[in-house]
Amino acid sequence: MRQAPDTSCFLKKMSQAKGKVPMKLPQNMQPPAMTPPLDPGFSPPALWNRAYRHMASTADDSTPLAIALCREEGHTFVDETLILPHNDINTELNYRYVERLLKFLLWQKGGSRILIAGCEPLATRIAAAYSEDGKRAFDAGIMGNRLHGTPLTIQACSMDELPSPNDPSLALGGHLDGCRIGFDLGGSDRKCAALIDGKVIYSDEVSWDPYFETDPQYHRDGIQDCLSRAAASLPRVDAIGGSAAGVLVNSEVRVSSLFRGVSDTDFDRHVRGIFLDLKNEWPGIPIEVVNDGEVTALAGAMSLNHNSLLGISMGTSLAGGYCNPEGRITTWLNELAFAPVDYQEDAPADEWSGDEGCGVQYFSQQAVARLMTLAGIDIAENTPLPERLVHVQERMAEDCPKARQIYETIGVWLGYTIAHYSEFYDLEHLLLLGRVMTGRGGEIVIEKSLQALQLDFPELHERMTIHTPDETMKRHGQAIAAASLPAIP
Repeated sequence: MRQAPDTSCFLKKMSQAKGKVPMKLPQNMQPPAMTPPLDPGFSPPALWNRAYRHMASTADDSTPLAIALCREEGHTFVDETLILPHNDINTELNYRYVERLLKFLLWQKGGSRILIAGCEPLATRIAAAYSEDGKRAFDAGIMGNRLHGTPLTIQACSMDELPSPNDPSLALGGHLDGCRIGFDLGGSDRKCAALIDGKVIYSDEVSWDPYFETDPQYHRDGIQDCLSRAAASLPRVDAIGGSAAGVLVNSEVRVSSLFRGVSDTDFDRHVRGIFLDLKNEWPGIPIEVVNDGEVTALAGAMSLNHNSLLGISMGTSLAGGYCNPEGRITTWLNELAFAPVDYQEDAPADEWSGDEGCGVQYFSQQAVARLMTLAGIDIAENTPLPERLVHVQERMAEDCPKARQIYETIGVWLGYTIAHYSEFYDLEHLLLLGRVMTGRGGEIVIEKSLQALQLDFPELHERMTIHTPDETMKRHGQAIAAASLPAIP
């Protein structure tokens, strides 16, 4: 590891960044070797954590700390680390490190009962932040009653009281026999395909606008339209598989941005079981619906014949999914839109959760729209996000320097975020999808991300391969993978 340079220039740069407030950093934190052109105050968690962990590992009186995330179905995830002595000097550093770590783990793996062993005062403070009136009330509400059906609790415990890990994977996908339908529900379009023994004989893409639609029937009609279109091209239907933005457990919708306009009452009455109801409407046909990110990863693993693969889609939001070294999708949430990727004190806030520095503001159409202003690209204020992205892509096709800065910024963000993701995933392959990655801009994103990795994480750069979908996968990959989810009895 190369010698960490003096951080005074880095701190000065952070303090001069527009709207950015420097926070206390770990000693000898290495400034990023590459700076995002439109975000000079960017503070990569991978570098922050590396510096903090070095301090903790070399301190004489560091303390072991463990976090257990327990889910109602019996799954338990345990993460072990070291923290600095919890005294007046290190209190804020410890809190920043453990709170951001827990935040990532919550949205990566999920859990409603959280146990923190090793530092009771720290556990108490984090519990207050994740209470119904705390700073992380959004996370507490979603992760608790909305997702797991019970209030989120965070408690201190001893190391001896920690439960044993229980982390199963799912044997879904890879079934291509028979006549199948696959569908994918996104924020701006819904796709469907019909397959016979793995061969696509029909595919379609229809625009829709589900985010703020208050009537659940709008969503039901859209799903049935997908299925009817695909079924009309098949002699029979043997299986149906689907993917949708949000968190789904056993095909039940727990939370999804697709239904954010629906009232809580209508959500519980008409949306939660919207995919389970398909089993009544299509009797005798096996049906599986999972998170769109998981299907993205499955599609990548099937197409590329690689495992240890993280798939992320930069579209209306940020979707993530993971295939483990055994080629299976996991029971994890992988809701990376809410996972922190920037430790700036005044990083941009997610408009839904209110938290700062989370992935959706860096790898989505929202990110492009935000960067347009910083780059000096003018457009009417009421222009929808997809049209803003098209405008930037058109400017990029003309080799506009301002548009190039947008993609260079996303690329540098991505390089350091890959390093951060590698702390949580056994990662050798990254699959990049979504409209943000379309065209020359997507190529620049990959170029800059690899440069950042090579400069600051050379070992990761050597083993990491970044993939983009070929034309077949772009057109059919997601639907084929979704269709392959259920086995035919």
